[in-house]
Amino acid sequence: MLEIMERMKSGEIDPPPIAKLIGFDIVEVEKGRAVVKLDAGARHWNPMGTVHGGVFVDVADAAMGIAFASTLEAGEAFTTVELKINYLRPVKEGTLIASGEVVHRGQTLGLVEAVVVDAEGRMLAKVSSTCMILRGEKANGRSI
Repeated sequence: MLEIMERMKSGEIDPPPIAKLIGFDIVEVEKGRAVVKLDAGARHWNPMGTVHGGVFVDVADAAMGIAFASTLEAGEAFTTVELKINYLRPVKEGTLIASGEVVHRGQTLGLVEAVVVDAEGRMLAKVSSTCMILRGEKANGRSI
């Protein structure tokens, strides 16, 4: 899976459709770690004129998902079974950088964490996710 993630980062293969819809790019990927970047602006606003919380979730979930996917072996897939986010600072516009890292990768479950920061390195959100590894028939049809 790591090779596929690296090919997405390089532009050799298309990123997932959500990346195009939201507008984020894969900046870094290595086994167990990934960084995603989004230039946020008015198109990402909620009714209060700040970046919608779901956008924070999307970039963090992407960074965590890419990081976790990079640890998968042939025949494995995964699904997120839990996600928690703490919003720390609102943003009107600017660069959001989500760094995801696998904290624990067991046989069945994994724990992944991410931080979302702005271009100055100020923490905007802290996120964690529990992932379940799928194999065999449960992994069928779930390709990256």
